[in-house]
Amino acid sequence: TTDNGPEFAAHKDITKYLGVPVYFADTYSSWQKGTVENTNKLIRQYIPKKDSFDQYTDKRIMSIQKKLNERPREKLNFSTPKQEFFKKIL
Repeated sequence: TTDNGPEFAAHKDITKYLGVPVYFADTYSSWQKGTVENTNKLIRQYIPKKDSFDQYTDKRIMSIQKKLNERPREKLNFSTPKQEFFKKIL
């Protein structure tokens, strides 16, 4: 379940490629998108809410992305998002 932002304009392509449906949360209904909210919380460990992403280099953003994608998650049986992603595409 995602936000209704323009970053998900390709939701049909995502559904087709991964074979999973994409759902959109109702406006002002953060409880409908737990994964998005949890991910935002994880990102905020590295980039405080008051900061602009423009303050960070692409290299720093990629470093944060790598850390998050390689972080084991209880919800994934302590696998990582990266491991789970590659299971789906290989």
